[in-house]
Amino acid sequence: MNTWTVKSWTYLFQAIAAGIKTHDLRDMRDRDYKVGDHLKLLEWDQAEGKYTGEVLTCEITYITDRDHPCAFSSAVLERNYGILSIKLL
Repeated sequence: MNTWTVKSWTYLFQAIAAGIKTHDLRDMRDRDYKVGDHLKLLEWDQAEGKYTGEVLTCEITYITDRDHPCAFSSAVLERNYGILSIKLL
C-alpha cells in the first residue's frame, strides 16, 4: 500500500470532507495508483495560492480508467486519467 500526497482545491476538498464527493479524477501518468492505496489530500486555496493546512486521508476503493473501464470510460477518459473511488478514513 502506498500513500499519495496530492493537492485538493477547496471546493472539492470540502465536498469530500462532507461525505458528498466519493470520487476524484486524477492524472495517473506519474503515479501508479492501486486499490487499497491512501490519498493524503492537502487543501489548496486556489484564490490565495497556498495550502490551508487542512488534511484528509482517503482510501482508494475502485479505479475506473481505460484499462478498467465502465460503460463509457474508454470513450471519454483521456488515456492518462482515471476516476478514483474513495472512502474517507
